[in-house]
Amino acid sequence: MELKIPPVLVIAIFGVLIYLLATFSPFGYFDFFGRRELLFFLGALGILITGSSIFQFVKSKTTVDPGNPSKASSLVTSGMYKYSRNPMYLAMLLLLTVWVLHLGNAFNALFLAGFVKYMTKFQILPEEEALKKTFGKEYTKYCAAVRRWF
Repeated sequence: MELKIPPVLVIAIFGVLIYLLATFSPFGYFDFFGRRELLFFLGALGILITGSSIFQFVKSKTTVDPGNPSKASSLVTSGMYKYSRNPMYLAMLLLLTVWVLHLGNAFNALFLAGFVKYMTKFQILPEEEALKKTFGKEYTKYCAAVRRWF
């Protein structure tokens, strides 16, 4: 799999786009009771999911490098991976959601949908193909039991 743009750079690009829209759009501002609390909850959840996911990879002694999924030495199916095949990307989505909530522009929800679409097409699907080649039926069975995002 040839990684075109590293996921960390993708989230940064979407973060900048979200900021630009919120800053220069004359409409779309929103606020609601509990927004700040939701922002902190989702941020903490995103950080917790990231830490837990990385811990599972380290514990399994396999690579966390999204550019080389074929170098994975074991299939991680425990922890957050029981509920999502891509908890690290889910955590990125949560952190982008926090950014959207912080900036308060409703139209930025379109960038969240764009992030999911982009990551699925250009990162997750190629990763899944590489993992199918590496782990075969075990990975296919895992995919049937666990959702891609959440």
